[in-house]
Amino acid sequence: MPRSRYKSLVDTFAADIRSGRLPPGTRLPTHRQLATTEGLALVTASRVYAELEAMGLVSGETGRGTFVRETSLPPSLGVHQPSVVEGMRDLNFNYPALPGQADLLRMALRQLALSGDLEAHLRYQPHAGRLHERASVARHLLTRGLTVAAEHVVIVSGAQHGLAVTMMALLQPGDVIAADALTYPGFKVLAEALHLEVVPIPVTDTGPDLAALAKLCRSRPVRAVYSMPTLHNPLGWVMAADQREQLVAIARQHDVLIIEDAAYAFLAEAPPPPLAEWAPERTVYVSGLSKSIATGLRVGFVAAPLAMVPALERTIRATTWNTPGIMTAIATAWLDDGTVTLLEAQKRADAKARQAVVDEVLAGMHYVRHPASYFVWLPLSEEARADQIAVALLQEQVSVSTAEPFATSVHVPHAIRLALGSVDMDSLRQALIKVKQVVGAYF
Repeated sequence: MPRSRYKSLVDTFAADIRSGRLPPGTRLPTHRQLATTEGLALVTASRVYAELEAMGLVSGETGRGTFVRETSLPPSLGVHQPSVVEGMRDLNFNYPALPGQADLLRMALRQLALSGDLEAHLRYQPHAGRLHERASVARHLLTRGLTVAAEHVVIVSGAQHGLAVTMMALLQPGDVIAADALTYPGFKVLAEALHLEVVPIPVTDTGPDLAALAKLCRSRPVRAVYSMPTLHNPLGWVMAADQREQLVAIARQHDVLIIEDAAYAFLAEAPPPPLAEWAPERTVYVSGLSKSIATGLRVGFVAAPLAMVPALERTIRATTWNTPGIMTAIATAWLDDGTVTLLEAQKRADAKARQAVVDEVLAGMHYVRHPASYFVWLPLSEEARADQIAVALLQEQVSVSTAEPFATSVHVPHAIRLALGSVDMDSLRQALIKVKQVVGAYF
């Protein structure tokens, strides 16, 4: 087929979609039907749809066909950035805060101003953080079930920076990294930027399909596995001890690095020990204080095998040089005096209260969550389309995330994720009522 004719067909489809002549949700002809109707080779018909998909105009769904996407959906929806539209109830992004936290900050700044070491905070810090501050983090990690020496800890500018430092330092472009078929979007963004190949692990109701992971490790040169064993985002599971043991066994058998993301682990009460406790020789544990304290406190930490620490330090130097001394001083003081422990307990209670509102308002609907988490996963019926529901909710001044930012597999389920931690209780209730009404209209 001449290129001009091929491009013309792509342009015709694109114009029809953008003009509304082919409305969102329209099922397009199969590849074979398109080839027959237009007199094309099957491979050329597939190219037409592939280009339309790359343009963001259609989505191919395994076993269902090719559908016109909702192009009015804002590109930021589901990419974890807060809405700035006045009056919008934000169930897309989590930035939980508690009353009185600003007063805690005022007190901390006063105490810091009176300290004798104030001038030291204006100078460069060691790349991994000062040793006494790393020791504060190590003591904190004991409360998470992780026994680690201060020398194994490096301080970073938030958990996202910790993930970036870990992946930049320990992986190479082209490396294969396994991750859950639904996972944290910030990990996906990093993997793409670092040119890593992400291969999906099918998920079950209680965790990743570990038999599938073992099979994957036998068939592909998997270099690392990215895991959220304690309060998974977005599915909320907490992996059982035997599952953790099995994952570690697979990693050891195939010499796989484990990257453990524990950003939301503080919300789970009495979980099994972290993967880093089961396999300290090959696990890098990443967490921070953005969710447990405040998103503006960009202090995180990485605990790693001692042999990996120099590479992590070099990458910190290449990215931020060091975490700001003033921020780290405030954070570690709060770790030492129990403020972090207190705020984490309060946020667990707050998350449970918000989940109680979910149970009340969404009664009768199927949803997936942890009872002390700040998010809910809402699978949709086969007839419903997540992009259309997201747009309909935007028109009702409710912002949610579709499944697309979380999916590492070709097949993207029709589901929405509801973040519960960024609005007050009354706004949350009203937003959930709108969710139930809009989703219910598609059943």
